[in-house]
Amino acid sequence: MNEVLVAGSIMTGLALFFACLLALAYRFLKVEEDPRFEGVEEMLPGTNCGACGEPGCRGFAEKLVGRLLTPGRCTVSSPDQVERIASFLGVEAGFVEKRVARLHCAGGKGSVRNLAEYQGIQSCRAAVIVNGGNRACNWGCLGLADCEGACDFDAIRMNGEGLPVVDVDRCTACNDCVEACPLDLFTLEPVSQKLIVQCASPIAGEEAREICHVACDACGRCAMDAEPGVLEMVNGLPVIRKPGQTTMDCTFRCPTGAIQWVEKGQFDFALGHSDKSNHGTLGHHQTNHAGTSR
Repeated sequence: MNEVLVAGSIMTGLALFFACLLALAYRFLKVEEDPRFEGVEEMLPGTNCGACGEPGCRGFAEKLVGRLLTPGRCTVSSPDQVERIASFLGVEAGFVEKRVARLHCAGGKGSVRNLAEYQGIQSCRAAVIVNGGNRACNWGCLGLADCEGACDFDAIRMNGEGLPVVDVDRCTACNDCVEACPLDLFTLEPVSQKLIVQCASPIAGEEAREICHVACDACGRCAMDAEPGVLEMVNGLPVIRKPGQTTMDCTFRCPTGAIQWVEKGQFDFALGHSDKSNHGTLGHHQTNHAGTSR
């Protein structure tokens, strides 16, 4: 009986000792939190999308209070919200150009030849694992909407051609669609970059056009029509080397419409049917399959 009492006393004593030790540590080692931190966090949208480069709004708020970042880096916040945070912290709002997800494929249902009917799990990733997809183009959009499902901001909708349409106003450049696409067809681009290469196939010439009506056939006319050094043909596809110097001129002679000048959003959000002559809401000029203006 005495042994039980002794053991109990020892355990109680140890508990009290460590409790006192923790209390003293908290008293003398605690770090005071900047009172502005909570206010800044409440002003942020709370989406935790990562578009600012931080893991979430809390981490971004810490960097703002520490003056390591500027409020303008949050592209989800409205200009008024950014100014409010800047005024609260007494800092410059700063500016970071909005980025948006762009799809490097325009091969919808009416443009790409099907090789087989896919009847598995309705997922692009699953289709790629099974047989590389059911379309003749192994590099194009499969239209099974993994990107739409991954978007937490309701910024992606599939149109009648089975192509994902990104709502530029809703897109936060969170990168989820980029990671969701098994064929790496999405990139995040500044909204000021209006020239979009809507093809990722390395196949050239007549073979490319037989597979997809809107494929780049590697003719190189876009690079020839651009200012020197702006576009370069690499592995059969045009690569933009000087984004700030692109013009609409390099789209005029494209025989398939694989390179487009996009004023706002790609493709037509309202399309509910196959329309191969309209590859998007693309500003002032497009080229159709014959290269004429529309």
